[in-house]
Amino acid sequence: MTEPATIVKCLVWDLDNTLWQGTLLEDGEVTLPAPVEKLIAELDSRGILQSVASKNDHDQAWQRLEALGVAEYFLLPRIGWGPKSDSVREIAAELGFALGTIAFVDDQPAERAEVQFHLPEVRAYTPEQLSGLADLPEFNPPTVTVDAARRRQMYQAGFQRKSAEAEFTGPSEDFLRSLGLVMRIQRATEEELSRVEELTLRTSQMNATGVHYSIAALRALLADPHHEVLVTTLTDRFGPHGAVGLQLLEKHASVWHLKLLATSCRVVSFGAGSVILGWLAGEAARAGVHLIADFRPTERNRMMEVAYRFAGFTGEPCDCRAGLAPPREPGVERLHLLPEPHDPPPTMELHAPRLA
Repeated sequence: MTEPATIVKCLVWDLDNTLWQGTLLEDGEVTLPAPVEKLIAELDSRGILQSVASKNDHDQAWQRLEALGVAEYFLLPRIGWGPKSDSVREIAAELGFALGTIAFVDDQPAERAEVQFHLPEVRAYTPEQLSGLADLPEFNPPTVTVDAARRRQMYQAGFQRKSAEAEFTGPSEDFLRSLGLVMRIQRATEEELSRVEELTLRTSQMNATGVHYSIAALRALLADPHHEVLVTTLTDRFGPHGAVGLQLLEKHASVWHLKLLATSCRVVSFGAGSVILGWLAGEAARAGVHLIADFRPTERNRMMEVAYRFAGFTGEPCDCRAGLAPPREPGVERLHLLPEPHDPPPTMELHAPRLA
């Protein structure tokens, strides 16, 4: 069986005779072919980020991108005279992407060879391949969610947020308050299932069990009156963070079973996991039930275990476990909490449903 192609997360463009026609420093005037402009917009709509690695005068090249109306599409551009492999490596590192998810397009064989010599995981393409690029499997994510379609805007907001934090003087809690964070926890709808599935696929460091739930499995849980499928979104004054959390909860008479908690790594510093667990504990306290949470330790999700322990979950035995079916996955531990009411979070505004 053929392995599915690793989806490209970022395409890095050369400029001269690749993105535009002509050589900027020699011709002075360059043009953007309509098919290239269409491709840039199409990849952006699929959630594929784009950047630039070009040997050019930075200010002149960036001004030309602005004049052509496409500068906004390119994150972390590297325009200068250093090796392009260094530029591609820096772009991947700042985005936090593995090199195997980066693609590079350049008209010069020597430049493509230099990048692939130093970064063999990076896939390289010629300008002649651009006409068919959008049809290649690696440029076709299986689903395009609402969050994927605005991924560039979320990353741009993230860079502004990071810059504001670097300039802020004072306690970190004061900075969080200054962001105007608003968290919304809502029952998932049919339209949101692709966003929910994407969270189970993309999140590993803050995924309590590492289990992937397909859309079909999530749809079945939505139809089950004993289950709650909850999706968490976050916004602040810089813009949306998108869907940042997923909770799958099975409700029994005397115990609520948290089968999965997953949160985006992007919001760890905001304490999103603690806020979600605090809210859930408060709802369980109102309902007069215990909480049991599934957790499977891995090399990557140590932070999730810390969040559970900080919230008060322990491995102590309790009779409330007796009514639960045994874990279907190997290595799953069951953590217990006797919940208590929780105060609202001090650093963000929380909107959430009543579960009981």
